[in-house]
Amino acid sequence: MDDHRSTNEPQNASNLAALVESRMDRKVFQDQHWQGTFFEYLGICQKNPAVARNAYQRLYDAILAQGSENFRLFKRPCVRYNFFSDPFDSGADGIFGLDFALMQLVDFLRSAAEGYGTDKRILLLHGPVGSSKSTIARLLKKGIENYSRTAEGALYSFSWMLDENCEVVAEPGNPGKAVQNHEFACPMHEDPLILVPTLARDDLVSALNAAYHPTHHNGQIRISGEPDPFCRRILDELMKFYQGDWRKAMEHVRVRRIVLSEKDRVGIGTFQPKDEKNQDSTELTGDINYRKIALYGSDSDPRAFNFDGELNIANRGVCEFIEVLKLDVAFLYDLLGASQEHTIKPKKFAQTYIDEVILGHTNEPEYKRLQSNEMMEAFRDRTIKIDVPYNVRLDDEVRIYEKDFGPDRVRNIHVAPHTLGVAAMWAVLTRLSEPKKAGLTLLQKMKLYNGKAITGFTEDSVKELKDEAPREGMEGISPRYIQDKISNTLVSRQAIEEQTINPFMVLNQLEQGMTHHSLINDEETKKRYRELLALVKQEYEDIIKGEVQRAISADEDAIRRLCANYIDNVRAYTQKEKVQNRYTGEFEEPNDRLMRSIEEKIDIPESRKDDFRQEIMNYIGALSLDGKKFEYSTNARLYKALELKLFEDSRDTIKLKNMVSSVVDDETQEKIDIVKQRLIENYGYNDVSATDVLNYVASIFARGDSKNDS
Repeated sequence: MDDHRSTNEPQNASNLAALVESRMDRKVFQDQHWQGTFFEYLGICQKNPAVARNAYQRLYDAILAQGSENFRLFKRPCVRYNFFSDPFDSGADGIFGLDFALMQLVDFLRSAAEGYGTDKRILLLHGPVGSSKSTIARLLKKGIENYSRTAEGALYSFSWMLDENCEVVAEPGNPGKAVQNHEFACPMHEDPLILVPTLARDDLVSALNAAYHPTHHNGQIRISGEPDPFCRRILDELMKFYQGDWRKAMEHVRVRRIVLSEKDRVGIGTFQPKDEKNQDSTELTGDINYRKIALYGSDSDPRAFNFDGELNIANRGVCEFIEVLKLDVAFLYDLLGASQEHTIKPKKFAQTYIDEVILGHTNEPEYKRLQSNEMMEAFRDRTIKIDVPYNVRLDDEVRIYEKDFGPDRVRNIHVAPHTLGVAAMWAVLTRLSEPKKAGLTLLQKMKLYNGKAITGFTEDSVKELKDEAPREGMEGISPRYIQDKISNTLVSRQAIEEQTINPFMVLNQLEQGMTHHSLINDEETKKRYRELLALVKQEYEDIIKGEVQRAISADEDAIRRLCANYIDNVRAYTQKEKVQNRYTGEFEEPNDRLMRSIEEKIDIPESRKDDFRQEIMNYIGALSLDGKKFEYSTNARLYKALELKLFEDSRDTIKLKNMVSSVVDDETQEKIDIVKQRLIENYGYNDVSATDVLNYVASIFARGDSKNDS
């Protein structure tokens, strides 16, 4: 056996290695690690000026490169950007339902890309806890990193070729040429074009812009600022050595393609507030390297300084400030120059140019404190705030939870249909403002927002509802709370024993958790949220009653026959004719009792029956003019009425209320098994959850029947 194992292991390892190699592309690796001379880089710029874009232009293009779709939401034009669905990581950080906030963000970036002034502002994402502010920031960083790996998003920096001590010294025996045997990277990943002398830049920029045709915006290529102190010193030393011959100085420049990477601290930085005693501004702008002072003799020599603060290393990309308004005031002052003048002030050095998107996010309490602090007026003036509210559309909220608790993630426990839906429903209801329109309930408002048609309300009504509640979504239950309670339900003893969870189990967890919810302190809010839970339970009962009804009346042939019978009678009634009895062949008066038994199921009153019947005939006529055939499922209202009628007829034969009894005859059991199978096949239940739903709905009907009997 041992010999057999040792023989196979190399083969298995080879197979695994081949598997790894199949995912690697050496050509891509070589492209991403290209190196060349400064003059070869000028050739690249001539062919593709986009390599010299600034950080805002590059980030904006990264978003648009993923594509977008136009649609209308709440009667407003809307754009959905694929970038925010996280195509880089299989949707792990996908954002749902925040289309308007994301549109604002992209508009901000476009304005900055075109140089209209927002490039001199700090982007501040503001909203309640758990509203996806951090996720948006993470996506921006992840997206621009991914974009820099593509040919379209390629960007370049450079290194200096000098002696081992980073000195400009002549080669032995060749006093006219400096040593080039060691490489020293530009510490701030600057674009090589920053080495072009200021006097020559205008002509170079004009030539580049003549060849630059951006796809997504109207911005221009600009060469701004001066090299960082380290590169400036090296360039000065080389210019002195070569007596002003810039071309020879550039022979010491090795240009290389760079890939932005947060892990490698190249072009992407993240700063998080810590204890004030253990934090100073050098974390943003770099600090002295005391070990090198002995080598270079001065702490003001840029070679003895580490330009590795977050604002340094984020140059050319994005710098995120987590909970930015919790920063000490001294840090916020650093951000003023970084945003407005695009400069930072490293210790003992002159103002240093930076090119990066500065992004912060904060919760509402900190923002209110900022507004009330007169000392921070300058900071407020340099920020553009984008509200990131909670989601208020039910379908999008469900998608948030499906990402974590869908069938791909939860495999050993069955999540019954509507379990995530009812949790999402409650979350959305807590975020909505009570509607001011008479006759409209909060539940109906949620359905309108979700795109459902409600009689008496139009798209204009939805727009009015949105306009009258501008702060809607800025308060309510966080998705994190819902996710925590669903997680608790999944690991509960009942879930493990039954291998399934259902909506009632989750709703119970949500209600119990409110007692110790750290963000809900007042009893009035808790009372309101409990009332909304009761509302959701009632809505869930209606949903499963409808599903069971449809499962019972799912005999398509029976519905089709009932529909044909109804239409024949309606046609005869509206045209004042008689209808032929299919069995006797005799002509009879239209069966008003049959028609009313169907119409009453959708609350058509006696006084409206003529109008409704005429509407049905007009609808059939309009379909015929369009070359379409009327089917029983074509008209949603009629379809619902037919289902309910068939359910009423079937209910007496199936005796559903007998399910609550322990004794069920074989014929009834056979019919119940058919209904259960339909629930499993058509609605996503398993055997346990289908049985539970049937039992629960049976108990509802039993209660209803007992009330009617009394």
